[in-house]
This record gives sequence, C-alpha cells and structure tokens, in this order.
Amino acid sequence: MVTIALDGVGVSLGRRPVVRDVSAVLTPGALVGIIGPNGAGKSTLLRAMLGLIASTGSIRIDDVPLSHMARGAVARKVAYLPQGQTLHWPLTVERLVALGRLPHLAPMSRLGDADAVAVERALKRAGVADLRERIATDLSGGERARVLLARALAVEAPGLLADEPLAALDPGHQIDVMELLRAEARGGSLVVTVLHDLTMAARYCDRLVLIDAGTIVADGTPREVLTPERLRAVYGITATIERHGETTMIVPTARAY
Repeated sequence: MVTIALDGVGVSLGRRPVVRDVSAVLTPGALVGIIGPNGAGKSTLLRAMLGLIASTGSIRIDDVPLSHMARGAVARKVAYLPQGQTLHWPLTVERLVALGRLPHLAPMSRLGDADAVAVERALKRAGVADLRERIATDLSGGERARVLLARALAVEAPGLLADEPLAALDPGHQIDVMELLRAEARGGSLVVTVLHDLTMAARYCDRLVLIDAGTIVADGTPREVLTPERLRAVYGITATIERHGETTMIVPTARAY
C-alpha cells in the first residue's frame, strides 16, 4: 500500500500559477476522483505528485519526500496513465504493455517469468488480451486507451494515477474501466483518477476532490461535494441531481448566468 501526502503544493507554468496551496492526504482503499472545470489544474497536480514538473510545498510518498526519491523508485510505487498519449512506434500490443515492467528491470536485462505473468494479468484485467498481436498504432482510439491502461496496470505498483481514463471510450468500456479502478482501490491500492463525467465520478468514486482555479474547494464523499450550489459556483451550470439508492446521476440542464 502507498500514501501520498500533499502540503501547500503549488505549481506555476511560466509565470502563471496553476496549482495553489493544495493540501491533502491520499490514502489506499478508496477510489479518489479529482474533478473540476477545464483549466482547473487537475492534470498539472497529478504530474506534480510524480515529480514530472517542478512544484513548491511538500509532496511525500509513504512519508518520504518526493525530492529524495529516484525516478525508478517513484515508478515502482505509483503507476501513471497520462491523458491523450500518442503512440509513435509500431509495437504489438503485448510488447507495448510489457513496457510497464521497465521500472522493475535492471539496465539491458530482459523480461523474466514474473514479468510475463504480470503482462498477461494486465492484458486480461484491461480486457485487451484478444488484441495482443495487433499493432498498437493501428488501433482505434478506444482500443488504444484500454491498451495504455493495461501498460499502467502491468507495473503492478501499489498506486495508480489515471488522467482522464474514460476519454475515447464508449459507454460500456467506460463502465468496465470504472469498475476496474474501483476494484483496484477496494483491493488495497491507492487509485486517483481525473474525471470530467460527474455521473461516473458520483457513481464509482468513494471520495471526490473538487478543484477550481488551482485550489481545492471541496473534498469529501460525492454527496457532500456535488451540490447544486457548488455546480453553479464552480462549473457555472444548473443541474438535476437524481439519487437512486446508492447511484447518483448528475444531469446538467443549463448555463447559470
């Protein structure tokens, strides 16, 4: 298991502050959704958690300062699924997913039996085992998104940060991915995902962190965070919020002017 603690984290891109004074403790066992409007700083915050961009404040992984950790150590602790990743090399799906094992390999070493098992497990969990011989650059956008998720799962890290994993997926595969992420979290992993679909966030996430203009404006259960007042203030919309047992549906109805 792995925990990420943020204390007063800030990020500037150029001279523009994008993330401002963010503090939170992200713990395993619950699916955490980071939500907010476009440009709120969600993806930037995820990248800062992994040390991929410079930040101020404190970021600690299992109580170790991120700045004190080698890149390989971070990669073995927390797998990362970035958004909109472009594939440049015509690798087979199986070889692409196998790249997820790189954090565990010494330089110039080859995949061993344990790595092969991890790759096979990831292919099946992401539902892409039938694509293993296909060339990844020939896949549809939705197929490619699921293959890249498999690559992240192949790391078998105790933590996973997924940035908009539902992009390009049809509704059925969106459900598959959210159920997989929730199962990973319930199994004891730290799973943090950036989402734009508020209904998916409300249905599947145990905790939501709502960010606006680079700051956290709400942090709690979906019912606590997704209120009509916050949707109006942060997203500038009116919405119908319907609750059917444990399922919450968020239906935007109009711009709030």
